[in-house]
Amino acid sequence: MKKVNTLCLLLLVSFLFVAVVKADESNTGSGKKEVGIDEKTGQFVPLDIVLFDEKGEPHPLKDYLNGKPTIISLIYFRCPGICSPLSNGLAEVVDRVDLEAGKDYNIISVSFNPLENYIMASEKKQNYYKTLKTQLPQNGWQFLTADSVNIAKICDALGFYVKKEGNDFAHGAAIMAVSPDGKIARYLFGTEFNPFDFKLAIMEASEGRTGTSIAKIVQFCFSYNPDAKGYVLNITRVAGGGILLLLIIFSSILFLKKKKTNLIIEDKTNG
Repeated sequence: MKKVNTLCLLLLVSFLFVAVVKADESNTGSGKKEVGIDEKTGQFVPLDIVLFDEKGEPHPLKDYLNGKPTIISLIYFRCPGICSPLSNGLAEVVDRVDLEAGKDYNIISVSFNPLENYIMASEKKQNYYKTLKTQLPQNGWQFLTADSVNIAKICDALGFYVKKEGNDFAHGAAIMAVSPDGKIARYLFGTEFNPFDFKLAIMEASEGRTGTSIAKIVQFCFSYNPDAKGYVLNITRVAGGGILLLLIIFSSILFLKKKKTNLIIEDKTNG
């Protein structure tokens, strides 16, 4: 009878696990996300991706990395949402970190809106350069544009998925640190960045090392809501995960109690 109860419990755990996975797939879909960010640390961004500088001149990504670790932010210049807070957070950490952009590392902010051009990029760059307390060389932080083909390439390489909604886009918020040869070293999520984390990401990128983040844990509990233009708590995942955890603990307790009972019976029999 006890074996039957244990078997039923295991079947119930398996059923709930499959249910949670299916619910998760129905929310996020299998394969490439519609909106969100997938960490691709350890993978490489193609260095032949063509981006236009603030003068409208095309250059391969390799030229912008210029042999240095590089911070990449994917934004669009006329964004009414989180792009400005992200760029503001980036400007703030540039002023606070004890590394010099253009010398120790580079920054490129790439518009994923193919309708935006180098004139908008130049205006955005000048606006941010005026707010910086630190005087940066012109190649320290570059604002770039691209055509739809190259935008798709860089977004896919970085696991950054956006969705057009009218004249705007639904998208996540993160910056990525890549090595001089284009290897993705670390993701920093959000719109505010700790100087220590920022410096560590640059150092890891300079050495070609990769670092992990808690993004996968966060993404398990939170999913991107295009209507709210932000991340919201995913009740299905959290509740399902909690139930599974409780069942695993309960199963472990039953197993240990059964094992302890068997040992007592064996001791009595041997005695």
